[in-house]
Amino acid sequence: MQYVKKLVGDRIFLSPVDTSNEEIEKFTEWMNDFKVTDYIGRSGYITTVIGEKEWLENTAKNTESRIFDIIELKDNKLIGVISLENFNWIERSAVLGIFIGDRDFRNNGYGAEAINLLLEYGFKYLNLHSIRLELLSINERAHKCYSKCGFKDTGCNREQVFLNGKYYDKLHMDILENEFKGDFIRNKNIK
Repeated sequence: MQYVKKLVGDRIFLSPVDTSNEEIEKFTEWMNDFKVTDYIGRSGYITTVIGEKEWLENTAKNTESRIFDIIELKDNKLIGVISLENFNWIERSAVLGIFIGDRDFRNNGYGAEAINLLLEYGFKYLNLHSIRLELLSINERAHKCYSKCGFKDTGCNREQVFLNGKYYDKLHMDILENEFKGDFIRNKNIK
């Protein structure tokens, strides 16, 4: 597949999401993998190729979202997806979503690198003031990653998500533009 290097980091780049059949099949595979969906609270859903294609095409067309493929630079390999959605231009806020679908790339800092690229893009190019996210309390790995990237805990909804016979808290985190530190986009023209 041909990817576009929109936001280039050290080991990955973010490319506008591709809606080719090969990519849709990969996303469908990931969205039916409990190792991915348990941590994003979507294991109760069934994702079909047709449903995933419709969702990706609608999201890619939506001017109120920015969804990117996460591509490894070395091998040009799709490893996950990251997005900013639910923009509120008056509040200058958006919601971040991410998952690393390829299990060979989990727990190696690729998610943190993708988050930092997207945070810099959101704060320095889209003029956002606040970026927030939600995660399940059981997802300690993600909580640690988000904290490392500068997100702060802002609250929780107790026992809101039912998963594998148990209820889990939904945690809320955010980061403000003045809390974001770093220079992660390597291909920008103005330094």
